[in-house]
Amino acid sequence: MNAVLGANPYLTGVHTPMRQELTLEDLPVTGVIPPAFNGRYLRMGPNPRAPKPDKYHWFSGDGMIHGIRIEEGRARWYRNRWIRSTSVSKALGEARVEGPRNTFDTVNTNVVHFAGKTLGLVEAGSTPVEIGEMLETLCYTDFGGTLHGSFTAHPHVDPLTGEMHGICYDAARWRSIRYVVVRPDGKVRREVSIPVKHGPMIHDSAFTQRFAIVLDLPVTFSLWAGMTGQTFPYRWRPSHAARVGLLPREGEAKDIIWCPVDPCYIFHAVNSYDATDGKVILDVIVHDRMFSRIKAGPDSQHCSLERWTIDPTTRQVVRVVLDSAPQEFPRPDERRLGQPYRYAYTMAMTGWFLGSALYKHDLQGGTRQVHDFGPQRHPCEFMFVPAHPKAAEDEGWLVGFVIDAKANVTDLVILDARNFEAAPQASIRIPHIVPPGFHGNWVQNQAAFQI
Repeated sequence: MNAVLGANPYLTGVHTPMRQELTLEDLPVTGVIPPAFNGRYLRMGPNPRAPKPDKYHWFSGDGMIHGIRIEEGRARWYRNRWIRSTSVSKALGEARVEGPRNTFDTVNTNVVHFAGKTLGLVEAGSTPVEIGEMLETLCYTDFGGTLHGSFTAHPHVDPLTGEMHGICYDAARWRSIRYVVVRPDGKVRREVSIPVKHGPMIHDSAFTQRFAIVLDLPVTFSLWAGMTGQTFPYRWRPSHAARVGLLPREGEAKDIIWCPVDPCYIFHAVNSYDATDGKVILDVIVHDRMFSRIKAGPDSQHCSLERWTIDPTTRQVVRVVLDSAPQEFPRPDERRLGQPYRYAYTMAMTGWFLGSALYKHDLQGGTRQVHDFGPQRHPCEFMFVPAHPKAAEDEGWLVGFVIDAKANVTDLVILDARNFEAAPQASIRIPHIVPPGFHGNWVQNQAAFQI
């Protein structure tokens, strides 16, 4: 372990950054890869080239994409590639990648496939990057000149319309955020500027068939953090009034129904939908607070799965804890986004935002199943892949990385969602640790299952 990096937990152990770009072919497979898998599993995360441990924050590292191509039951290759920001290109002695930039150009949080393109995403200031079949950075993009500023790291696609929705914010513009809708052809159709105070950090959002949901919570821009050279300038601000906004999907900022909530923080929504009585159901992972004690990464003392029932008439939010166990990185069957749904999958959480197991929640039955991978084996975010286009809600597979901290290897694991607690259907071995990152997706050949 690098002693120089030892003071920062997000630079050591399983978080130790990779130092090389690798191409490994014909990876070993245990079990049988289901026929539904014919494409690439892609995962994005931070991988700093030259971090300063006393200033480094996990969310600020240079972006690195990891990918495995699967074809005809075989794992054809694994690759990892840095996203070619200006600083990374310079360090590697390469020409600057073309394309429009915004406030900064480090992209390190998510990778999605939309409108026929694979996109690397980050929030708070950068435009997206287009990524090639072999994980090369092709260019930065503003969606053909239709994106006027930053984008979000966590957009969601409405399966009923094919449009991509996101709430976007920018560290250089504290007084407003933007609701952005991108058409299926990859061009922005709609952009709404929303006035806010203090520059809130809004990682995720949600939508129903009536509303886009805005999470304006008390993690906000910190001028002190920025002036002292911290690479991630957002901190807990208890004086910032916590609220959730219901923006009519074709409405303007003046039409938002703002509903106050007790101070808390949400990285991720699970799903949301319109109830038959006119209320809005929003399922979320709720942290008691965030970025209040530790400079290097997330530092809440507790988080849990909650259901928020929002009344647009009374502006009241009723919060019910569905599962009090610490957990994060929720994923539903995303063909059900914005609609009533039954199942959600989450990562049981331990220290330093590491996984300890996976949960399958039956939200109708009120039950939880556990898939435990064993000691010192840490699952990351898993996503649901339907077995076929008309598959039932849990008829399919869960796929994601599992880090074996003792053996110093990583497996891409495929679980049967309907036989959740059973041994994996298949496992693909990567002979090194893929450092914990944030979000990934399965990209089917000729199509994609998107976030």
